[in-house]
Amino acid sequence: MPNTLIPTFRYADANAAITFLAEAFGFERHVVYPDGTGGIAHAQLLLDGQMIMLGSVRDDAYGQHQRPPAMVGGVNTSALSIVTTTPDALYERALAAGATVVMAIEDWDHGGRGFTVADPEGYLWSFGSYDPWADVA
Repeated sequence: MPNTLIPTFRYADANAAITFLAEAFGFERHVVYPDGTGGIAHAQLLLDGQMIMLGSVRDDAYGQHQRPPAMVGGVNTSALSIVTTTPDALYERALAAGATVVMAIEDWDHGGRGFTVADPEGYLWSFGSYDPWADVA
């Protein structure tokens, strides 16, 4: 089996994050396990056959090393880039859901069209039509 990348996140309000990610980007709930205290122990969300995982912020062994950007001064040390065939429609959807524009939709010098937004807890999400895999064959 080949390696599979699954980005993971911790959110201060994981329930609100799941709702936002569904409304803004079209993620669907695959599994969501409550933690018994109003938070989320573990969730798996799907977007066009791809998965992300998330949970509520907590001080377990993993959580001691991951916090939402909003909790640590708003700086990201990484971001997600997602290839889409409909960047303009997705941009409008993200704005309607309350995403914060980091880079407005535009044609890119390296090809394609896209944008970058931040979710309510500061994670960066870039969507665009440029597909870097198209050159790898």
